[in-house]
Amino acid sequence: MATIQVDIVSAEGEIHSGEAKMVFAPAKMGEIGIAPRHAPLLTALKPGEVRVEGIDGSDHFFYITGGMLEVQPHLVTVLADTALRGDQLDEAAALAAKDEAEKALEGVSDETDLARAHAELAEAEARYRAAQKLKGKR
Repeated sequence: MATIQVDIVSAEGEIHSGEAKMVFAPAKMGEIGIAPRHAPLLTALKPGEVRVEGIDGSDHFFYITGGMLEVQPHLVTVLADTALRGDQLDEAAALAAKDEAEKALEGVSDETDLARAHAELAEAEARYRAAQKLKGKR
């Protein structure tokens, strides 16, 4: 069986390193699936869930706030702005952040604040969706 090496790193350090059958990541233009021997690729990532399908059939979930994805035929590197393991996500905190971002969006006064408020809301919504999705897998 062909495998691919997966490294997920952030400013805090290495989050995950290991062999996988498949990797799924939230690219800017939509979710992307990477299998062994994938064509080289470099793309920006948006906030969301990275899923690593292990060689033993287990799934490993990570939440990222964005970053870059580099794909080589036998190596996938996720350079995340911030990354959390799936079991570190707190659904209640994610919902509170989402609600706060929605309230902040209502009170923006200029275009700079509006763009930042939209970015914060997108990140909070992605974190909340990831926390909800992983809730049943714990």
